[in-house]
Amino acid sequence: MMSSAALRAMMLLLAVQLLCFRPTSAEQEAGTVIPAESRPCVDCHAFEFMQRALQDLKKTAFNLDSRTESLVLRAEQRALCDCMPGTTLR
Repeated sequence: MMSSAALRAMMLLLAVQLLCFRPTSAEQEAGTVIPAESRPCVDCHAFEFMQRALQDLKKTAFNLDSRTESLVLRAEQRALCDCMPGTTLR
């Protein structure tokens, strides 16, 4: 069990934190609003970034698809070779 001194210290810290905490009101301004006319560059950069990311994802998907296909073909070939005796292949 905690000592009474430690318990008092924790209660004091809690009281100080509660007194120092200031809730923000909705009336306070969070920042300035940027007009839509000055944002096209940011929107264009975001669009270009998303296009590049989509192209990278397409390349990755194609590479994974082709790799999967080659692995499946290799597995099928192994299964076929394992089923047939070596003398029938020659």
